[in-house]
Amino acid sequence: MSLADRYSELRACGRVHERQLFPPRRDPGELELQARWFAGDFGKQFRSVCGKEIEVVQFGTWNREAGPDFQNTAIRIEGGEVLRGSVEFDLSDRSWETHGHATNPSFEDTVLHVFVHASEHAFFTRTPAHRNVLQVRVDPRALPESFAANVPLARPGRCQAPLHGLPEERVRGVLDGAAEFRLQRKTARLRRMLEMHGRDETLFQELAAALGYKQNKLPFTLLAQRLPLATLRPQGEETEALLFGGAGFLEAPDLSVYAGETRTYVRTLWDRWWPHRDSMQRLVLPAALWRLGGARPLNHPQRRLGALAAVAGDWSGFIHSLGEKPAAAGAVRKFLLGIRHPFWEQHYTLTSARAPQQMAMIGASRVAEILANVVLPFLAARGVEVWPAYAELPAQLTNRRLETAVTRLFGGDPRRRQFVRSVAHQQGLLQIYEDFCLQDGSDCAHCPFPEQMQRWS
Repeated sequence: MSLADRYSELRACGRVHERQLFPPRRDPGELELQARWFAGDFGKQFRSVCGKEIEVVQFGTWNREAGPDFQNTAIRIEGGEVLRGSVEFDLSDRSWETHGHATNPSFEDTVLHVFVHASEHAFFTRTPAHRNVLQVRVDPRALPESFAANVPLARPGRCQAPLHGLPEERVRGVLDGAAEFRLQRKTARLRRMLEMHGRDETLFQELAAALGYKQNKLPFTLLAQRLPLATLRPQGEETEALLFGGAGFLEAPDLSVYAGETRTYVRTLWDRWWPHRDSMQRLVLPAALWRLGGARPLNHPQRRLGALAAVAGDWSGFIHSLGEKPAAAGAVRKFLLGIRHPFWEQHYTLTSARAPQQMAMIGASRVAEILANVVLPFLAARGVEVWPAYAELPAQLTNRRLETAVTRLFGGDPRRRQFVRSVAHQQGLLQIYEDFCLQDGSDCAHCPFPEQMQRWS
């Protein structure tokens, strides 16, 4: 039985003294109160504004990005079934409306709105679908004075004990199994896409999604579907203009808002987009789809769209680098790292000033992600054995989701960093987190993973 088969079988079985961060005797701010909620200082048993008994089964993970403050939370209302969703913590009950949560789709799965100060008038917490969310008011005066400074993204799970006791080679075996299982799932999905769309369109859509990152994966995918490679390649130099126009980034008709060389670049895009604008207007993505903030300037979607246009402009070069063997990973890496663009190598956005130094169009960390999530699964779908090349891919960066998974599974294990040095082990860790941590609604009490680990050999 392969490692992936063994992991699939496992998966089917389950569902120092610290100084005070904040000085006492003052009104705590929202960030501190959120941290103390997450630490459990307010307790786990509450009564809602409407009188219902609420138990927080698990506090979930602290979301440091846009959206509700805490995700993957589980609560129980009046002793009933466990309810999964998000929790929003505000200083005031009316903040739900004033902060725009009532119309933000990201808050649709909110199951609890926690606040400190109640207004003179009643405020109801409603989601964009007009679902009422239970409200809980907490009292900071009941908090203990001391507070630990190091609040993690998530709480260590019950699995940290058996994993801590496992020899390193057994832990690596678990991660290898999960990573191989994840690779097989990606391979199967790409195989279906290849049957429906063919080689070029499948790769183009997957590259677009990879360049969109988590924040803009959807608009990049939609753009690649609405403007397929078969439409773009015959357009030659107009390819880039079609992509920027289809993305909705050329909607401002007043070129005076752009300065110097940017005006020249945008004017060129506009002149090439203008003849197609009327016929393609129905394909233009709505501005609301794009998330233009919250990411590093180097990862701004306009820069990444420039990179996608550059790849589309040299598609034959990309296909040539791909080949039909695992060694192609090196050639693809060299091709992607070698992409050039006279404007986007010097600018973060269409309105930013010239950067002080030249920037890579696609960095090494994103190239590693493209190899792991697009190139090697594509080759595997074509029948190539890619696991050795996949297992050797070095990890470049980490992210919040991965850090959450590491905390849940390994807690304070000093070996935790050794287990995320390769892309394969990072992918395996994410697979375990998704299969067990995100599926558990019992705060680890009924999760089968710890017991399964003790039987892994």
